[in-house]
Amino acid sequence: MTQFLWKPLLSVAVTVVLILQLTMLPAIAEELLPRPDPQFNGKIGITYKQSESDPNLLKPIQAPKDAPNILLVLIDDAGFGSASTFGGSIATPTFDKLADNGLRYNRFHTTALCSPTRAALLTGRNHHSVGSGVIQEMASGYPGYTGLIPQSTATIGQILQQSGYSTAWFGKNHNVPDNQTSQVGPYQRWPNGLGFDYFYGFIGGETDQWYPTLFENQNPVEQTVFPEDGYNLTHDLADKAIAWIRYNESIAPDRPFFAYFAPGAVHAPHQPPQDYVKKYKGKFDHGWDKEREIIFERQKKLGVIPANAKLTPRPEAMPAWDSFSPEDQKILARQMETYAGFLEYTDHEIGRVVDAIDELGDLDNTLIIYIDGDNGSSAEGSLIGTCNEVLNLNGYNLTMEDNRRCYEYWGSPETSPHFAVSWAWAMDTPFRWTKQVASYFGGTRNATVISWPAKIKDTGTVRDQFHHVIDIAPTLLEVAGITEPRFYNGIPQKPIEGVSMAYTFDKNGEQAEDRHKTQYFEMLGHRAIYDQGWMASAFHNRYPWITSGTFPFDEDKWELFNLEEDFTQSTDLSAENPKKLTELKQLFFLEGDKYNVFPLDDRFAEKVDVTLRPSFTLGRDHFDLYPGMAHIPEGTAPNTKNVSHSITADLIIPENGAEGTILAMGGTTGGYSLYVQDGKLHYHYNWFDLERTDIASDTSLPTGKVKVRFDFDYDGGVGKGGTATLYVNNRKVAQSPIEKTVPGRFGVDTMDVGADFQAPVSNQYQPPFKFTGEIEKVTIDIK
Repeated sequence: MTQFLWKPLLSVAVTVVLILQLTMLPAIAEELLPRPDPQFNGKIGITYKQSESDPNLLKPIQAPKDAPNILLVLIDDAGFGSASTFGGSIATPTFDKLADNGLRYNRFHTTALCSPTRAALLTGRNHHSVGSGVIQEMASGYPGYTGLIPQSTATIGQILQQSGYSTAWFGKNHNVPDNQTSQVGPYQRWPNGLGFDYFYGFIGGETDQWYPTLFENQNPVEQTVFPEDGYNLTHDLADKAIAWIRYNESIAPDRPFFAYFAPGAVHAPHQPPQDYVKKYKGKFDHGWDKEREIIFERQKKLGVIPANAKLTPRPEAMPAWDSFSPEDQKILARQMETYAGFLEYTDHEIGRVVDAIDELGDLDNTLIIYIDGDNGSSAEGSLIGTCNEVLNLNGYNLTMEDNRRCYEYWGSPETSPHFAVSWAWAMDTPFRWTKQVASYFGGTRNATVISWPAKIKDTGTVRDQFHHVIDIAPTLLEVAGITEPRFYNGIPQKPIEGVSMAYTFDKNGEQAEDRHKTQYFEMLGHRAIYDQGWMASAFHNRYPWITSGTFPFDEDKWELFNLEEDFTQSTDLSAENPKKLTELKQLFFLEGDKYNVFPLDDRFAEKVDVTLRPSFTLGRDHFDLYPGMAHIPEGTAPNTKNVSHSITADLIIPENGAEGTILAMGGTTGGYSLYVQDGKLHYHYNWFDLERTDIASDTSLPTGKVKVRFDFDYDGGVGKGGTATLYVNNRKVAQSPIEKTVPGRFGVDTMDVGADFQAPVSNQYQPPFKFTGEIEKVTIDIK
């Protein structure tokens, strides 16, 4: 009898469970991404005539009704006082127009460095929380510094993509670990893997604007239009963004788009079209000290800083303008003219993207966030500037005489320039210090504008609530009507650590109380803590232009500022209020522990060494390379620096001879090339475009199968010289000393077999200088 009772009870129980699952599914789906597959609600019979289809199974995911399009713009290395929109001397009409039709934010903050800011922007979490405490090239084996965005922190791209948005990323990445940047991947942390349907840009931290190293999705882009044809990267990026937006609107007009536009500008190298540089001829002859005063007064008149704000003094470590001779001031002014032209040109190209959206009739419901800098302006160009910034990153400095030689072609394809430290300080007016210095707003406060015609009506006004780059992701989710997922790909998610800024969009948003109450800052030992209007700051004694060395942390002096009365951190109150300082210092340690800030590490060049991190090349001494292998990033290429090595190539030379590149690594800023020209075998070594060694065989190469070899017998040490020898079919054909070698990085160009893509290593040929014979194999042996 019992068996007849439990069967109907079991049936009822199963039915109840199924009903509960179905009723709970929408709620669960809100917390799970990707969303579960839709339930079939049709009818299945033996044949289609007895069945009912459910077309909902075929529908793509749809975004919430009226979800806006989103254009997120992130400029690189621009200071608070650079753009005209916030009182600067550089014309930024697009930024101005968006501000006049939107809101200016004068207390918006970044992390003080590029990769960390970008990781925080994408995830809505603090940079150490997502393993991005420093740039990718300096990653280490601590949770806050791995360079690996965790799977527990889904990006805004992933969330929007899985919620019905079309997503695309244009420009700079710098969130892929250095050892994962080649075509063998892995690709999980490339833009496509981070939720972007389409990517067109560069993976590393910077690239040449004339000869960029580009990828389209995961495929390298071979340059077909060159500087002499009018090519420049930012224009190319704008073209691609416009084409993608138009395509999306033509094919799927009801599907909102998220376009992340992150040009490499105005990060060094400063390389804009010369027409924009000429606009600023003579505009900065008065120098950086006077320039700060001019910007400061303009900022007050514009209302982007309070009337009681104080202009902070120049740090003693930075030279005064008047300390330079008129001849030297001429080249220093040229540096600033080039930077100014670069920023105006970039703003113009962004304007083209905005205009394209307007022409489609979509501007009204497009949220545009324009952040003028991922940190403060960069003081990494030395005290006198440089026409080869890669040399500075390797720990060397040019002389003013070297810079003067570059005057006429500063910013051209022949240079890789950066301006003097004090210009960066001027661009960060009215604040102290620059990029890297997370303890002061010169490193972390960036001018920001938000425009959304359909929703923001209190246009042309200033918002002074304290906000941080981690607040962008939750803002986008709120305006799109999308819930933050608790699970992504089955992995529990860390809660987003930022707060939405959407409350400031209201008509009365100007009076709204701050919602971002506490925020820590830390970068390369510079640190600070903000809490409800107060800030404690510790400047660590390594200047941004010093690339090596370490300094004691316990000698750093903490300062205290009341930001409600002191907009620019001009007045230290630590002596008057030591109790408050102690309280904030303790809070810094609590926040630091919470967000993976420790251990503090101020090393810079010491951590860039590629041998410090796991890679596919580490520990290997033999490499076989084949034709067609190109665009291999330096961080994943065979490393021949500071060691003896050989390069052997098996060639087939046709009857009419051959020429072109056999193997090239690097570009104009530094590198080497093994090539054939006028029938002869050459090896060219480029030491930062300052010293070049070209070795050539005494006779032409024979036809048929030929084995050529380059041997380098290294003297030992770091960045030293050695003896270079060329062989053809095992016969020595040339030998020469190379006095100096690049110790750290050649720059942003890549390794190529059978061509020299991007900027050429040698000044004896033009890229791509493809090899016209046949290459069977190229072998590199480390000795």
